[in-house]
Amino acid sequence: METECIQFELGLQDGRSRKIVVRNDGAISSSDAGLVILSRIEKRRKWIKRLAGCFTDWRNQGLATYSLEGLLRQAVYGLTQGYEDLVDHDQWRHDPILALACGREPYREPGAGKSTLNRLELEGDANHRYKKMAVDEQKLSRLLVEIFLESCESEPAEIVLDFDSSDIPLHGGQEGRFFHGYYDEYCYLPLFCFCGQWPLLAQLRTADQDGASGTLEALQWIIPLIRAKWPHTEIIIRADSGFCRDAVLSWIERQQGVFYVVGLARNSRLEEEIDTQLVAMAVLCRLSGRSQRIFEELLWQTRESWSCERRVVAKAEALPGKINPRFVVTNLDQDSWSARSLYEDLYCARGDMENRIKGHECPEHQLQLFSLRTSCHQMKANQLRLWLSTFAYLFFVELRSAVWKDREASRWEAATIRLRVLKVAATVTVSTRRIVIQLPRSHLWWEWFKTAV
Repeated sequence: METECIQFELGLQDGRSRKIVVRNDGAISSSDAGLVILSRIEKRRKWIKRLAGCFTDWRNQGLATYSLEGLLRQAVYGLTQGYEDLVDHDQWRHDPILALACGREPYREPGAGKSTLNRLELEGDANHRYKKMAVDEQKLSRLLVEIFLESCESEPAEIVLDFDSSDIPLHGGQEGRFFHGYYDEYCYLPLFCFCGQWPLLAQLRTADQDGASGTLEALQWIIPLIRAKWPHTEIIIRADSGFCRDAVLSWIERQQGVFYVVGLARNSRLEEEIDTQLVAMAVLCRLSGRSQRIFEELLWQTRESWSCERRVVAKAEALPGKINPRFVVTNLDQDSWSARSLYEDLYCARGDMENRIKGHECPEHQLQLFSLRTSCHQMKANQLRLWLSTFAYLFFVELRSAVWKDREASRWEAATIRLRVLKVAATVTVSTRRIVIQLPRSHLWWEWFKTAV
């Protein structure tokens, strides 16, 4: 028997002494008409269908109400629409457009509740009574790289892979919970790799290890996958000084057509190398009142940690009131990249990726797609949550890079796309012959909605 909604009525007054009545029994059927757009993208790309192929499902399919693919669709679509907690699905599961997007009959076949979705997250096996679904982590990781490779119509001349780590604060007793001194909190320390907007790696790590831990292992399977499809593409690895490790640099140097530009932490020996330039820039800054910079080339080797001498680009910069020396190490040659161009045009461009992951205002991946929601006790379950957030992010990348390419909306953040295009009220009418979805006439962003569908 269906549960009737409790009617709520709110009485207000307008400027003409008329009573304004606000009730929750209107004809609007859904606040998520944008699911139509997401289901169209899924129909073309089949990302969630392929994601389901990374799982093993030991359930008796004749007795299962919800297919594995349907559960994954509901979980990913929930993140895109802003439903960050599984408890939200107990109400949202009755949304008729969600039913359409997940291949079910509107008003008749509600979606899964929080308990069913939670069993998807928790690792199981064939012998467990309730948890009978498990993910192949290696297969899923490879899928992200394969999706990126398919996004390009032809082999590019050059790609830049950005590696970075971030923190996911922990507020409970999760597995792998450690205190991190730099972030001054208990947290996870996930490792990310992006190429432009496209995520290639989202690996959850404990915080009791080096920030570059796992980078070499990731490169050893990501680069061969890329090289197998794009044999002539020049690959540049870009990262901050936390990834300046001899094992990583040496491995890259042995690969054909693979290069790196990585930050190098400043120290007294390096600063002595450009001391004359720093003094000169400080004088010019004092005279002009503006920042001044100059770039120098160095051949550098550490006393113990590096196995060979490497090219280092030094920026000697003076700002009003202080000096600001910076260093990057690279195996790119000077003929292709001058010192200034390498630092300003290539290395500094990594800031866009950093903002995408952990920007100070509202980072897309962590806050807008809820990858910070790692509140499961099991670390593997939290890793799956991170992957589901990454797959939700793919739909926004598709809208910006393919559907709205080179238009105003291609610069919108995920939260803006959600607010303007995906979170739209609609009335859904179901008959024998057709299903009619009616959006408000006053919808400001109808043109963007229409082009996306």
